[in-house]
Amino acid sequence: MDDRPIGIFDSGLGGLTALKELEQLLPQESIVYFGDTGRVPYGTRSRETIRRYAAQDMAFLMEHGVKAVLAACGTVSSTAGDIGQKLPVPYFDVIGPAARAAAARTQNKKVGVIGTSATIHSDSYRQALLALDYRLEVYPQACPLFVPLVENAFISPQEEVTRLVAQRYLGPIREAGVDTLILGCTHYPIISPIIGSVMGRGVALIDPGKEAALALAGTLQGEGLLCREGRPRSSSYFVTDEPESFTSVAELFLGHSVQGRVERVDVGS
Repeated sequence: MDDRPIGIFDSGLGGLTALKELEQLLPQESIVYFGDTGRVPYGTRSRETIRRYAAQDMAFLMEHGVKAVLAACGTVSSTAGDIGQKLPVPYFDVIGPAARAAAARTQNKKVGVIGTSATIHSDSYRQALLALDYRLEVYPQACPLFVPLVENAFISPQEEVTRLVAQRYLGPIREAGVDTLILGCTHYPIISPIIGSVMGRGVALIDPGKEAALALAGTLQGEGLLCREGRPRSSSYFVTDEPESFTSVAELFLGHSVQGRVERVDVGS
């Protein structure tokens, strides 16, 4: 048994997709969530900057005594995984679990991948997919406007601006005939109803935050690192910008209140 909390970090709100899944999978576990909302988005930054931010984010979580770290950020996962592997606790990212889920799901061997510019340029998802099945055809597409749209709460299924952007980005992938699409940034599942309607019913959407949460939960259970039964859960949230906008979107997405549990912090420049 291990009563320490689980640590999750992301450039902003996207990691809430993994947090929501973990709340359902492991309702007794406490979680420390860090969203770097003051420096979002990561996907347009240089590799050196992303790695510096990732190291600072991980150090912040370690200061809070976490027993595992989940990099719920496709950009960090594709550029700073080696930093996470050096942590003294189990480290998880979103690429491997999402790639395995997509390779298992596709029927026609055509898989689309959408992500930030940094994630797509890293080629990490394509490499992970081809390592699993060399016959796969991978169709990548950078979608840099999705993160700021989510961060600014343009997330309603009826949001016309987000729908128009999705149609512009997703057209080439849809025309390629993919039957599976990896939402390669954890912000993207928050607008999955829009993405799904643009892609059409026949396309399976792979949520990397969900797949990573499943992998983390399985490891904690297998290694005896779950907390004691009956222990009350106590999750906390930290951001690097004003908490108000984070709080409103988090409550809308998670379906429960986070009032009084969101704190602004400074982790470096």
